[in-house]
Amino acid sequence: MSWFRRKKTPLEKVRIKRIPEGLWNKCNHCKEMLYRVEFERNLKICNHCNFHHRMSAYERISLLVDQGSFQEWDAELTSSDPLGFRDLKRYRERLKGSQKKTGLKDGFVSGSGLMDGMPVQIGVFDFDFMGGSMGSVVGEKVTRTIERSTQKGEPLVIVSCSGGARMQEGIFSLMQMAKTSGALAELNEERVSYISVLSDPVTGGVTASFGMLGDVILSEPGALIGFAGPRVITQTIRSELPEGFQTAEFLLEHGFIDAVVDRKDLKGTISKLLWFMSLEPELADLPTFNRVSTVDNGNE
Repeated sequence: MSWFRRKKTPLEKVRIKRIPEGLWNKCNHCKEMLYRVEFERNLKICNHCNFHHRMSAYERISLLVDQGSFQEWDAELTSSDPLGFRDLKRYRERLKGSQKKTGLKDGFVSGSGLMDGMPVQIGVFDFDFMGGSMGSVVGEKVTRTIERSTQKGEPLVIVSCSGGARMQEGIFSLMQMAKTSGALAELNEERVSYISVLSDPVTGGVTASFGMLGDVILSEPGALIGFAGPRVITQTIRSELPEGFQTAEFLLEHGFIDAVVDRKDLKGTISKLLWFMSLEPELADLPTFNRVSTVDNGNE
């Protein structure tokens, strides 16, 4: 038979079609494989467990700000190295590496735009830049964003995603906590609305300053929010922590934040809140904003 006498082709001569890299993502929470195109179309939310993965600063801005309305401010600001800090790498090398990786000068993008037609001042952290840590440049950009909001009387929205103060800048980093909080005090005196949005994670000096000073504090589902990490707390108090400790849902239950909002509903929720907060007091005689979750957990 002809098929029996057919010559075999050496394996090395067979053209193997290789699957392109980067087509799949693994969920950081449930470990399921996610098709990248669908994953990004779903706003980087796992369709198996609803875990909200991190977004870049510009992805977040595209999600929240009306298309074509965003104008960036202070993009040229970049960190120096006041302490000549070095650990395994020099601080300057770490800055250059993060700048190359993200295309940003530092870990915070700020500007103005429209949100469902309403003028807003907005600032967003990018965790890929040194863990979203707050150094002197981040603190300055946050402060300038708050000051523009105060001067123009436009609502302020800050989306935090940060590991806290940037240790490579020492006291210069810690000073940003007081500077940003002072600017928010002036914003409050002018009765301009401020909504703080917490995504995963928000810890350290950002939590201890402007992150938890919003007129309304929203969070995405499952976000880690706290000052010190759970391991440090456990070792300090020598006691086991409650289940779900420092998650957005735990903080909501204990009254530290106002709502847990799914990413798909975030823009609509913020714009409705800003509209309500812009009403004159006599027109806003409505029930107080309840601490609720807009995340569907399957319960009635």
